Amino acid sequence: MNDLDKSNYSAEAVVYGKDECGEFDGLISRAALTVIEGLNKAGYNGYLVGGAVRDILLGKPPKDFDIATDARPERVVELFRNSRIIGRRFRIVHVRFGREIIEVATFRAPHSRSSASAKTSTDGQILRDNVYGRFEDDVWRRDFTINALYYDIRDSSVIDYVGGVRDLRSNIIRLIGDPEVRYREDPVRMLRAIRFAAKLNFEITRSTGAPISALGSLLQEVSPARLFDESLKLFGAGEACGSYKGLIEHDLFRYLYSVQSSEFISLDAVDSKFILSAVKNTDRRIKSGKSVNPAFLIAVFLWGTMQQHFKAFQQSGLPDRVALSKSLDLTISTQIRQLSIPKRFTLAVKEIWELQSRFFKRTPKRAHRLYTHPRFRAAYDFLILRAIDQADLKALGDWWTLYQEVDETQRKKLFSEIDNRTRR
Repeated sequence: MNDLDKSNYSAEAVVYGKDECGEFDGLISRAALTVIEGLNKAGYNGYLVGGAVRDILLGKPPKDFDIATDARPERVVELFRNSRIIGRRFRIVHVRFGREIIEVATFRAPHSRSSASAKTSTDGQILRDNVYGRFEDDVWRRDFTINALYYDIRDSSVIDYVGGVRDLRSNIIRLIGDPEVRYREDPVRMLRAIRFAAKLNFEITRSTGAPISALGSLLQEVSPARLFDESLKLFGAGEACGSYKGLIEHDLFRYLYSVQSSEFISLDAVDSKFILSAVKNTDRRIKSGKSVNPAFLIAVFLWGTMQQHFKAFQQSGLPDRVALSKSLDLTISTQIRQLSIPKRFTLAVKEIWELQSRFFKRTPKRAHRLYTHPRFRAAYDFLILRAIDQADLKALGDWWTLYQEVDETQRKKLFSEIDNRTRR
């Protein structure tokens, strides 16, 4: 295979029977089974592949189901009326069953620069990849060994060419092929390695992890929209803490969020401690079934940068209100060149930041207006996080905590106890 080193793997597949790979019955969605059965009935091969196979083998319920087949996208659409072809880089088919979408991809072959159906940048990044192949080819085009496992419903077997089952049992993340070549083909694989390590609590092998820091700048060539989607996956699935630590360890965080690299040299940095508190809290909320707004973590990630801009504008002689407005706009406008953050989130981020100064203005009318603001709870949670390592904010946070817990009579007492020196 042109760009893939197969020397470390067996040329023959290892097939695990039902007695070795465990029970899949009842764990595959009816929609996925319908697609696989439809492909098989039409004379094609259809296999469950990727994350669903990995998760079932790990005893975790799959969240989505991907299928690999030798049927071309146009033929899949003919077989399933409730489907459509999507994608430019590689054309796949989405088959919709109500709210569930089954993703169907045709087997891929080795990428060839001379092929009219393929295009590669000067850095080696695959820009177009509609090169179809055989089952044996497709295996080597996948990213990690643990994602290159195929389940055949016809005999309840797992087909493994790359030692994926072995790596699952050893709790490791291993890239298929030469890591530098594969990262250059698709830089997002670096983020995926970190995400899977955090999600599964696995270790990234030395060969897979070694090139990441040096190749991080390749992420600048990835579309901001795609990077935003990856950011949501990194921080919105309950493993935000592990993802953040991995991004810092491999020096990738700055390619997602517009911060100075010197701010995040280590996890012991002041700003990093603030972020660690936030991501740990986010993970607790998700695992307890509570909702999480991506805007909150974005506000946390960019707080230090915004504060730097604010101080610079203040030192230039601008009034605080003008300095704050300019720093908010500059931080967000710089950020969206890296991640295409939807406006509904950037507006929420600005509100969280803007409300921070209003917590100091504790008169009855101002406190009531702030308390009834739609973004109060998020801004309050943000204040409490800031107060963890800032003693001067601890008393302020405690005061606002009490304000929410007491009745109107007790609130009057709270205001009477405020030292005039704290009124700003």
